[in-house]
Amino acid sequence: MLATSSPSKHNAMLGRPVPHSKSTRYDQDDEDFPTPSAKRVRHETHGSSPNKASPRKRWIKDEIPDSDPDSESEEIEEQPRDRRTDLEIALPPIQTDREAIEAYEATRAAEQAEPDGEGIQDGREWVRGKSSIYVDAFNLALDKVLEEEGHLFDEAEHTVFSAWRDLNYEAQYLYVRLFLRKTSSWHRTQRLGYHSDIADLPTAIDNLQISRTLPSPSAEVEEHPGEDEAPEGTTLTSAFSFADKSADCIQDLEEASSLLLLDELKALAKDAKVHGKNKKELLRAFRRTSGKQTGLGFASLKRSDTDGSIVSTNSGVADNDDRESPSIRPGNRDAYWIEKIMAETGTCIRLSLPTLKLFERVHLVFYRSTEWTEKSLTTIILAQIARWNFPEYIVSRSANIFASRSLLLEFEASLRTQFRIDNVLEFSGTPTKDTLHDVLDIFDQVYPRWKVLLADEQRKEDSIYSTGEGAYLRRLSPAWVYTRIVHKGAYVLGKFKKHLREHEVLCDLLQQRLFHTSRRGDWYQRKALLEEHYMHLHLPSPADCKDTESKKKQWKRVALRTCEEGLQDQLTHLIFHHDLQKRTMKLEKQLKVPKRLQHDFQHVLLTKAAERTFEGIRIERPPSTNNSRRNSEQTLTPLGNPTRRSTKTIWLDPCPAPPAPRPQPSKQPKASDTQDSAPQATEPSPREAECSVEEMCLSSYRLLGYKGYHTESGLLKTLFAYLFADILFLYIPNVFQTAFQTCPLDLHTDAFYPSRMSEVNGRLNLISNGGAQGLVRGVWEEHWERRTCIVGLDWGFALADLLEVTRVFPPEALSTVMRVLVQEYGQRGGGVPDLFLWKPAVHAASAQGEADGVEEQRGEVMFAEVKSENDRLSDTQRMWIDVLSGAGVRVELCHAVAKEVRVQ
Repeated sequence: MLATSSPSKHNAMLGRPVPHSKSTRYDQDDEDFPTPSAKRVRHETHGSSPNKASPRKRWIKDEIPDSDPDSESEEIEEQPRDRRTDLEIALPPIQTDREAIEAYEATRAAEQAEPDGEGIQDGREWVRGKSSIYVDAFNLALDKVLEEEGHLFDEAEHTVFSAWRDLNYEAQYLYVRLFLRKTSSWHRTQRLGYHSDIADLPTAIDNLQISRTLPSPSAEVEEHPGEDEAPEGTTLTSAFSFADKSADCIQDLEEASSLLLLDELKALAKDAKVHGKNKKELLRAFRRTSGKQTGLGFASLKRSDTDGSIVSTNSGVADNDDRESPSIRPGNRDAYWIEKIMAETGTCIRLSLPTLKLFERVHLVFYRSTEWTEKSLTTIILAQIARWNFPEYIVSRSANIFASRSLLLEFEASLRTQFRIDNVLEFSGTPTKDTLHDVLDIFDQVYPRWKVLLADEQRKEDSIYSTGEGAYLRRLSPAWVYTRIVHKGAYVLGKFKKHLREHEVLCDLLQQRLFHTSRRGDWYQRKALLEEHYMHLHLPSPADCKDTESKKKQWKRVALRTCEEGLQDQLTHLIFHHDLQKRTMKLEKQLKVPKRLQHDFQHVLLTKAAERTFEGIRIERPPSTNNSRRNSEQTLTPLGNPTRRSTKTIWLDPCPAPPAPRPQPSKQPKASDTQDSAPQATEPSPREAECSVEEMCLSSYRLLGYKGYHTESGLLKTLFAYLFADILFLYIPNVFQTAFQTCPLDLHTDAFYPSRMSEVNGRLNLISNGGAQGLVRGVWEEHWERRTCIVGLDWGFALADLLEVTRVFPPEALSTVMRVLVQEYGQRGGGVPDLFLWKPAVHAASAQGEADGVEEQRGEVMFAEVKSENDRLSDTQRMWIDVLSGAGVRVELCHAVAKEVRVQ
């Protein structure tokens, strides 16, 4: 048992925080193929447009991008969303900026100064400028994988690792910094920088570009379903290098022109007499013109004629060793422009693809994830010096997550196949019939292998796994990816009206209970739809069903049983219950089931949120003369309406003295925090206080007798942490891989609930029986003094408020809300209504006299979603309103209307 209390001591993969999309529905019966809704909604940085970049470009890592954005005049491309690994999500919020890294270096220096001090890795000596957190983190992953799972790599790959260890620090540092950029693009050597850590940059580059020999690979080349062979250039051959030379690899104009900055491209385009509005159009016009004009002679051109055009104003000194005069070849215009471009850019370096893919495989094994960022490894190291207190739990890292090298390679191949399917169905616009036939071909290849892996995994589940170990490991099985491919294949079968085969596939998907259990509700819905409308045409009916109508009626009974099975299946997530209940009631009405035998869902029927309007005073400010973005958020139109970069508005608080204490802004307290009580509300200012629209509505509710917080999901997640704290840190193999986690690695995946189903259902029963207050008080008493880091738990909420909330929250409703979170914590964290409100229980004397004692009237819990003008509900907000309303909790849509507008 490893206790982690010492302060001295980290996509889904497939899951994403978005609602289930229409692309996974099967109720489209049209013959054409309409453009599907985007399945993955990209949450971009503010001000970016989701349509600027090509969807394909976002997801292909090995595509050669435009050159690094080193020029201020270059257009800024859309940046990918901020990705975090399971390990990063499980760790507390750690500062990973320059100050934190400098603090780490100071800690390493202090450790080295002690007589018995050891470095973090293998006792290596730490010297400023000769060691880095990035190199330490990279080697930490490599050492850990080779120590415990070295059998997953063959002799040639171990030779690469040995050559890596023989590199000096500066070469390793350069490689790691380029590796963490997560791309195989070309980088100009004269723009690399890193001067504080690399004293001799040319030598470091030469060391990475040395060609080294490799022994013949001992493993045979394997074939994988859906993929004929590995992508070209990703496998090791008889020789390798850590980085490529531009002089050896750049042979075509398209690749060379992508290295140019916008200013440089404009200068070159002027020479070529081409035009374009932006970099993309200039590149297209330049390549098209060069391709058409071959065979022209340029022998009359001299270097003196081109010096002014090939050297841009931002490129620095023209005369250096990397810019030799390009040789003029009169018969080859492409070669002429390539040499001219390379003379402008100078030598470039790119990480060699085979070794890059090898190290990515190392990180896959280390992280148990295909995604990582620059912060992924550094966060683990920085967590060691952070002053936090963590719960006590057993750290467990299985060394047999991949049973063999063959399964590891098949898992990688399955991810590539999955990407190809996603690219057709989701990222390339409307799929054509030809591309959909390609998806079906892949599906047909994968399906038999999927069945074999299913049987093997079920055997292991029945005979080997006894403590839920398989739940998280299964996410790294090829069968996990194949299950998603089969799910997509069923969708395409429906588009081609192959309903019989689709029904068979759905039956196979529902028969297994190991992979993608969060989609089971979706499969039940589609299976019932097929049985209701189509199966009487394809499958035999009982002998007594002579005509078409009797056959339809028989299959509607089968569809009704399917809906009942879906509602009874414990792995069917609550969000699917509403649709299954609606179809059940519709089928019972069509079948004329007697009233006494019909299902009664009145207690869970959804009701629309009540609407309420609050009037207030809105503050508007005239445009600022300051050009800074901070002061340009709000301007006035001629009609007096605000136009903003953001949607935040300013209001006057009608009740500036809140009766309830407010939580601290920070979600995680420091262990050094010495507060002994929850933060109290500050005294109101004698003048009118400004606030947000949510705070204005909250104050208006206070005037109606409610207590509350503007917390969105904050208070629900805090309650979840209190009510499930011990279950969160229950021993499950592989989900606690460091001593610094605030939650298990599988919390944000659909593996969390199945592996703890017994404990979770028992806890939900306890909550529905009124045991929430005791659970909250117990966790508070155990962890309040140390402010233990537990996911979602905000120690700023006062204990009195939490106990009062659990007292007035209907137990059955609280259990229902907690079930949604426990089943899909990662997907359902957003969309919770803005305001959490409650009325305390009222104690009043009985009408029969004092002898009868005091009668308590139960309080009320309510959620309110604040909406201003022209503001609409999102899908996640609708989902939460449905869940809360179905659980019997009052939800209101609160409209803020300005009765007066004051211009300041």
